[in-house]
Amino acid sequence: MSTVLQSENRTGNKSVKKSEFILYLIAVFFYNNMTGMMGSYRNAYLVNVLKLTEGQASLLNTLSSVIPFFLTFLIVMYIDGRKPGKKGKFKPIMMLTAIPAGLVLMMGFWTPSVLTGTFMMIYLVSVSIMWSVVTTFGNSINMIANVMTSDMKERDTVLSFRSISSAVGNSAPLVIVLVIGLIWKDNEGLQYIIGSGLCAVVGAITVLIGMNAVKERVVYSEEKKNPLVGFADIVKNKYAWVIIISEFLKNFRLIATYMGVFLAAALLGSTSKFLLFGLPTGIGTAVGMLIINFLLKKFNSKVLYIASGIYSILINTAAFAVGYLYFKNESPLLQILFIVFLFLIGLQFGASNLLPSMFQADVIEDIEAKTSKRLDATLPFVISIGTLISGTIANACSPLILYGDGSIIGYIQPTDLDPNPIQSIRTKILMLFFYTIFHGIMMFLAGVPFFFYKLTGETKEEVHNKVLKMRESNKTE
Repeated sequence: MSTVLQSENRTGNKSVKKSEFILYLIAVFFYNNMTGMMGSYRNAYLVNVLKLTEGQASLLNTLSSVIPFFLTFLIVMYIDGRKPGKKGKFKPIMMLTAIPAGLVLMMGFWTPSVLTGTFMMIYLVSVSIMWSVVTTFGNSINMIANVMTSDMKERDTVLSFRSISSAVGNSAPLVIVLVIGLIWKDNEGLQYIIGSGLCAVVGAITVLIGMNAVKERVVYSEEKKNPLVGFADIVKNKYAWVIIISEFLKNFRLIATYMGVFLAAALLGSTSKFLLFGLPTGIGTAVGMLIINFLLKKFNSKVLYIASGIYSILINTAAFAVGYLYFKNESPLLQILFIVFLFLIGLQFGASNLLPSMFQADVIEDIEAKTSKRLDATLPFVISIGTLISGTIANACSPLILYGDGSIIGYIQPTDLDPNPIQSIRTKILMLFFYTIFHGIMMFLAGVPFFFYKLTGETKEEVHNKVLKMRESNKTE
């Protein structure tokens, strides 16, 4: 008899094997290790290694957000419009994506020295577009969690641990680059090339192994449907709009994220030491997810998400106060206290990383119950339209806020003669403001739309039971 993933459930239809579950989580971990490497260090590579001006960095971020949108539109229509094969709907896509994702990741931290000016910008934009394409296909690894089991409780368990594995994997490059930085201390570019290569090779291999082990079990209708209709179904769904608005507001926190690696360089002398910021936050995130999992037994997801937004603005404001005092009086006690607050900030990430995936899974079922169509790829894409707008604004403004003539923060770029320039107290305080208080404000605003979200408790169970009956009907037809 097969050993299955243990979870409390209402249908009794547990089906995910433990070995399958573990290999899936390992694949998620190392896939996010790849995306985390790009997300954590790409901006530092552009500013500190390639020495892009603030205008070039802003233009690159804008083009890298806008141009891939149209390709993503076609990709998600293909994913949701294609019929599932013998190996499933998302698993084959992910297996084909693993190696290209690794290759493009390495290209993201290697720019041919012969390229300068316009040709270099064309290359950088091209790499960003390719990365957007492979990660759009790569998002299939997250969709697999929705279809590994038809049981609601077991599905939520898979989603929970997938989110934890994703968050920890996303932070792992901070450790990798720190270790490499201890060996090649004065060569930031080499640190990124080696780090991306390690993430790419291990990531591609583990994703292939994990995808070979997983099995998709949710029944899909074989009827061919116009994928464009799916967009209209989402726009008509009031719960989908709650998520769209919330994610739109939350994505402005990219300005705060952008500042992190530069704040680490200003305070600790090296971008490789960003781990000292990211590690306590990452540990807090993992602990926060476990706490949220426990609290879900007593409170619904809506209440926890709103509460996490309130907590975020309070704890980030407190962290800023501690950091401000440290800048005025650099005592070891305040430094330790600030690290503790970074951990406490991470607790909020537990909610912001875990709960949205559950909200989306529930909305996908609500739409399936009303239309008989599953829109696993289309819903995230429609949500991404809002995040594209806010993300484009955030990515375009971040370099202009950080450095260059007329910038708000006044960060001094490294040069060959001065690889670690001393930043002013004012610069450090402003970076800290965006890294803490600004982030807290965005997370608070992201929770406000959920006052209008009703897909919880009995309503959620009714929708799920209706979907199960429809799937059983599809089996017998």
